[in-house]
Amino acid sequence: MLTTTFGALADPTRLAIVSRLSRGEATMGELAEPHRITLPAMTKHVGVLVDAGLVTRRKVGRMVVCTIRPEAFSEVEEWLGDLTSYWNSTVDRLEELLRGGGDGHRGQD
Repeated sequence: MLTTTFGALADPTRLAIVSRLSRGEATMGELAEPHRITLPAMTKHVGVLVDAGLVTRRKVGRMVVCTIRPEAFSEVEEWLGDLTSYWNSTVDRLEELLRGGGDGHRGQD
């Protein structure tokens, strides 16, 4: 799932769409306007996000309204949390080594 998510978000337009939808739902026209792309091109971009499970779309009258699926990002959030924990512990170990507390070679230059 992470590969699919990151693959979908790798395109700058799709990343901008998700960023916009994080502030609330929007129509296809509203999503297309700042990018100056056609509605068919926007439909393709949104389709990739829908296929990745990141966005939903529904018809409201003649408009298509898109909404972000925040729960779809839980795997990314978990992965980033694990990565953050790893790097924090690595930096903590490095700080301990630099202070001379981890290798028994205190005070040698």
